[in-house]
Amino acid sequence: MSAKTIAIAADHGGVDLKALIVAQLSEQSYEVLDLGTDGSASVDYPDYAYAVCKTIIDGKAESGILVCGSGIGMSIAANRYPEIRAALVHDRLSAELCRQHNNANVLCLGARLLGVAVAQDCVNAFVSTAFEGGRHQGRIDKLSSPE
Repeated sequence: MSAKTIAIAADHGGVDLKALIVAQLSEQSYEVLDLGTDGSASVDYPDYAYAVCKTIIDGKAESGILVCGSGIGMSIAANRYPEIRAALVHDRLSAELCRQHNNANVLCLGARLLGVAVAQDCVNAFVSTAFEGGRHQGRIDKLSSPE
């Protein structure tokens, strides 16, 4: 796996924004694994969230991006896996903080809630921001072991 491999998927509500993000990341020399969907026909968002999560868990991608109408469904589905820390963000600062403090490995976006420029800015912040570690690491460890 390349450290620059990003898995991405969307449901029918996020397919147009996903296509723009795929182009954006490709232009920035990331390897993008586009896991669908590719059309406007109604699909079930959990199927696409699970595909991205499994790609990360299997080591085929370092991180992922999920897009649906609100981003909420995708984030709920992705966070079913203990290895996944999916963050629904609405601006650059939340995208930076989800990486710095939470070591998020999946970015969730709401295509119906964000403009294209804001969404692309969130993607840029997510892929360029590092986890700070330190005092945050113990908290991250607790996320995978809630008992």
